[in-house]
Amino acid sequence: MKKFKIGLLPRIIIAIILGIAVGTIFPTPLVRIFVTFNSIFSEFLNFSIPLIILGLVTIAIADIGKGAGKMLLITALIAYGATLFSGFLSYFTGVTVFPSLIETGIPLEEVSEAQGIIPYFSVSIPPLMNVMTALILAFTLGLGLASLNSDTLKNVARDFQEIIVRMISAVILPLLPLYIFGIFLNMTHSGQVYSILMVFIKIIGVIFILHIFLLIFQYSIAALLVQRNPFKLLGKMMPAYFTALGTQSSAATIPVTLEQTKKNGVSADIAGFVIPLCATIHLSGSTLKIVACALALMIMQGIPFDFPLFAGFIFMLGITMVAAPGVPGGAIMASLGILQSMLGFDESAQALMIALYIAMDSFGTACNVTGDGAIALIIDKIMGKNNTKK
Repeated sequence: MKKFKIGLLPRIIIAIILGIAVGTIFPTPLVRIFVTFNSIFSEFLNFSIPLIILGLVTIAIADIGKGAGKMLLITALIAYGATLFSGFLSYFTGVTVFPSLIETGIPLEEVSEAQGIIPYFSVSIPPLMNVMTALILAFTLGLGLASLNSDTLKNVARDFQEIIVRMISAVILPLLPLYIFGIFLNMTHSGQVYSILMVFIKIIGVIFILHIFLLIFQYSIAALLVQRNPFKLLGKMMPAYFTALGTQSSAATIPVTLEQTKKNGVSADIAGFVIPLCATIHLSGSTLKIVACALALMIMQGIPFDFPLFAGFIFMLGITMVAAPGVPGGAIMASLGILQSMLGFDESAQALMIALYIAMDSFGTACNVTGDGAIALIIDKIMGKNNTKK
């Protein structure tokens, strides 16, 4: 018999519903058990964040630096520019729309220890290094490995990356639903859950509209260059969009994205280079979601969200997102470090970011891979190989 497997998103949704359902009926001693688990898990998460950055960013930078050449440079710059555009689009839309939609003054720090509930015990797990040290070390090692002819150290870095990816997929992601359950159990216990849920619904609605606008904008730019109908170009990419909705993985969608990109008239060699590369370095949809969610949570808590702070965050996020592994929720895991170091997100805010992000994970992935087709059209035109097929 075929083994039935529940995906990460359904498990997160079930955890949220259960947390809300039992939050009002669970006695305090039982709630303390989950508070204890959350305390230990958040310590482990804080310990893991620098290792995640070091393990994922190092080899990502090394691999990009290795493939020198005009096409790689142009593709990387366009992909990074598209990612930055989506981040700033999300920020300016958020500062315009969110203040009128979101109630301020909800202290998330009370969520982790609802109504004075403290863990039965706690375990301190200090990280080996702080987040900024991990980022700088990862960039230094990545650029150094890219310039070396020897593959010995690179293979070590790859093995370390594999360890980190397995830790995320085998330990962190399976335990996330229980962690989210504990968070929503506490929020229900403290009477804060309904205000948080209303924020969730409003944010998801705004982000979905932004995703649609972003795709239309990307294909309008591409269509302007290749003199084609943007909606016909976008329409041909819909199989890739819906495949990504189902798989929640840019890497798993590459074959479909590649085929549909060729059907849009992109030459086979350009498509074969750009689509796999952009599956790693182009994350407009994911960046849009993270910026919007972070901004909404800061507005909700009454934390200042000035432009210079978010500009630095978006520029750093565009680089860090390159490290997102090919597992559901990988992008938010890779970005936890800068959410903590640059925006000051504590464990409760990080947990809500994870829940919000994974609730829309498939839509962000679909936006990423569909946008890859627009970048391929632009690269094809720039490199002078555009097919005039209508």
